[in-house]
Amino acid sequence: MRFEQAFEVVPGDVVAFIGAGGKTSLMVGLGYDLAEAGWRVLATTTTRLSTDQLDLFPCTMSAMAAPRKISDALTEHQFVLLHDQIRGGHVYGPPVEWTRSLLDSVDSDILLVEADDAAGKPFKAPRADEPQVPNETSLVISVASLRALGLPLDKEHIYNPAAMIERYGFVENSPVKSPWLAQVLRDDELGLRGVPTAARVIIFLNQTPERGFMRGRARMIARLSLQSERINAVALGSVRGVEPVFELQRPVGALVLATGYSPCKDLDGILRPGARGRPALAHIAEKLLRSRIDHIRVVTGRRGAETRAAIRHLGLKTVHDRARQNGGAVSALKAGLRALPAHVSAALIVPGDQVRIQPRVIYHILAAYARGEGDFIIPRYGARCGYPALIGGRHWREILKMPGHSDFRAIAQRFRDDISFHDVDTDSIFHDINRLPLPGTPRRGFPVRDGET
Repeated sequence: MRFEQAFEVVPGDVVAFIGAGGKTSLMVGLGYDLAEAGWRVLATTTTRLSTDQLDLFPCTMSAMAAPRKISDALTEHQFVLLHDQIRGGHVYGPPVEWTRSLLDSVDSDILLVEADDAAGKPFKAPRADEPQVPNETSLVISVASLRALGLPLDKEHIYNPAAMIERYGFVENSPVKSPWLAQVLRDDELGLRGVPTAARVIIFLNQTPERGFMRGRARMIARLSLQSERINAVALGSVRGVEPVFELQRPVGALVLATGYSPCKDLDGILRPGARGRPALAHIAEKLLRSRIDHIRVVTGRRGAETRAAIRHLGLKTVHDRARQNGGAVSALKAGLRALPAHVSAALIVPGDQVRIQPRVIYHILAAYARGEGDFIIPRYGARCGYPALIGGRHWREILKMPGHSDFRAIAQRFRDDISFHDVDTDSIFHDINRLPLPGTPRRGFPVRDGET
């Protein structure tokens, strides 16, 4: 993915870069991407840059220049760095309060702000006066480099290690560990200090390799970081790569539909004790938990008390579809979507009778979502579609407007141009698998187009 796709920037954004391990390179890379797409990109710093970094920008000029001159420079160069003083080998930016007057006077599409200093270190905890993030900031990109892993936790290698040691009791001079990065990055007093509450926050883990053990460590850091509801996503990549973002990890929830109507009608089957005395519904929920889905909601309808009792030992949250008498699959889905935390970016839809659901299929769907291969993903085996289906948050508002009595065919038709199919090598994606159809008839799956069931 390119930066602009991963970060989902829009005209009018003020983007602040904080942290350590590649902020300037990231700001420059995003600036050139947007400029090539025709955006008018302004950049500045609320701290300082080195004078040799001026060569990274196609145009640099004083922030005190007349707005007309800045606008003309944008027209000619598309990407302009504004600065204040240059002295002692450093370029200093204007005061942080200057941002609002700039936005009001210059016709740029976006403002990029380097708002932190890390003295070239790969990982940092901020000092008391850091970072300097403008109040107008709408997106904060917090940077850390995986190069920090294994380095000694000391002032020579890490910026302000004393703050980490004081807050968490990390041992000075010991090798930096993966969980430490996540703890600092998600901490309101450290990695999130000074971040406006209304701003989106994306972490960029720089110098992530394309494959191998370190890629797995980066995913673990992302998962731990996303335990903070203030963090919207974690991007894994390398700022100098041709496709600099390999994947974008975001919080994903799961909705298990156990309402007694489509797509899960057989409540007797899913509530009846089966293997090791567990009902099928509990078996499905356990597989979702093993897949490390953090936000699982079980949607109940008929026989809600029995359904809740079947999964009580798992500690999962349930939501009751109060419109069940006149509702359909969309009614259950709407109840579930409303119950998910606001920061969740997508939901896996799982019928309550999909007893053969496999964690590896869940993993492949989530990986496709992280790679940017779509945000309405349906697994497909042969010519047939099934579950779990992943539905991204941008579609939820439209779903919430749909009639509750609608079924999944109506959803598939409404979003047919947005659907991405993910081919799998198992028929476990078909729910109600214990009741196989007669030879020559199709298995039940996710209805996508007219003529399919």
